[in-house]
Amino acid sequence: MIKYTRLFILLIFAVSAFRASAQTNATTSSPYSRYGLGDIDQSVMPQQRGMGGIGAAINKINNYNTINVLNPASYAEINYTTFDIGIYGNSIGLSQTGQTSTRNGNFRLSHVNFAVPVSRRSALSFGLMPYSEMGYNFKQTRANFGTGLPVDTNHVNYLYTGDGGLSKAYLGYGFGVGNHFRAGANASYIFGNLIQNSSTEIVQPDGTPLYGTLNSRIQQSNSVGGLSYDLGLQYSIDWANNTKHLTFGYSTSLAGNISNHESNVVYHYIYDASGNQKTPIDSVINRQDAKTTIRLPNVNHFGVSYQYDSHFLVGADFTMGTWSNLTINGVNQGFQNSKTFAVGGQYTPNNNALRDYFARMDYRLGFIYDQTYIKLNNTNVNRTAVTFGLGLPLAPTQTLSSFYKINVSAEVGKRGTLDNGLVRESYVNIHLGFVLNDKWFQKYQFH
Repeated sequence: MIKYTRLFILLIFAVSAFRASAQTNATTSSPYSRYGLGDIDQSVMPQQRGMGGIGAAINKINNYNTINVLNPASYAEINYTTFDIGIYGNSIGLSQTGQTSTRNGNFRLSHVNFAVPVSRRSALSFGLMPYSEMGYNFKQTRANFGTGLPVDTNHVNYLYTGDGGLSKAYLGYGFGVGNHFRAGANASYIFGNLIQNSSTEIVQPDGTPLYGTLNSRIQQSNSVGGLSYDLGLQYSIDWANNTKHLTFGYSTSLAGNISNHESNVVYHYIYDASGNQKTPIDSVINRQDAKTTIRLPNVNHFGVSYQYDSHFLVGADFTMGTWSNLTINGVNQGFQNSKTFAVGGQYTPNNNALRDYFARMDYRLGFIYDQTYIKLNNTNVNRTAVTFGLGLPLAPTQTLSSFYKINVSAEVGKRGTLDNGLVRESYVNIHLGFVLNDKWFQKYQFH
């Protein structure tokens, strides 16, 4: 156990150090993260992401404890102290008609989650996960000060940048009633900062800044902090000596208000003869720390799964989000309601094979179709993806009181379209998690 614990601690410090050195950088590079609160992150572990992100009807997977934050009712099945930490990386390619394609990559800590059993059929869970990410940088150019005249004079660049994200620290409890019914709840504190800039600059035809010309920028900052709540239910039908399970699940993130401190600054600036941006010369508007409210939507998850212990699991989820109700400072953001379909499963050839490691591995596959809450130019921004993953078991301790597993998953997908002037994203998301199931707080008897 000691060697795995050291590896665990080393991984935590390495990721934390990297994250601290890059905390000012965006962790996504998507122009669609400009809208609302950024790209909303799904609260599932890498082992679930490999199965399309299903979670409403998931608790234990192949007799292995999983911290399924998406449905807190699942905590009732946790009977080992469980620790799960993960990292995340992605690569996004952006394409737009008439524009040169680009590709960007990012890396971050994805989650640190902990769960501990309280009784035979209940457990507590707490941890830190991302809630949303914002990161974009793009420009639009208009020739000849936007007049469209045939003479090649100075141009106007409209620059849009955004950075930041929101995190979610949660505390949850799940319990069982009888042998088939489970219920649970999470209380989460959502916090973080979102910074967005819109700039208008006069440039020369070759794109270099024009010396001495007055440019303008609008900077909006949101500092968010507030509580949100999740509820969950699961019901299982078990047979064949309790090795086969048909599970139905439902969870909901309740609509509610969280606090926001908003700052708006509008100022002018110039470039010097060397092309360096100078200190702002004035502030047309400077409104600092205005207290406002963000109204979060209600998000409902429905799921079903069938599991044959130690062999396979298949499941499906349907998610609906009332994003048309999202308001920031009392202003509706103009989104549509979202709908997401996910199917996936896991297969383990022989969980008890002693000499065949590949037979003990978990093989995962899934599919996602997402009608996102974004609609631009009368065009839905949809997402489709295929997911796959592996569960890599590590050797347990000699006393069989501690079990370890590495979970890796990949999501390969597309979001958006080239129609009506929109951007199409082609992306690959990689999630890596290290999970520990350990028998803590047990009493030893000596004879």
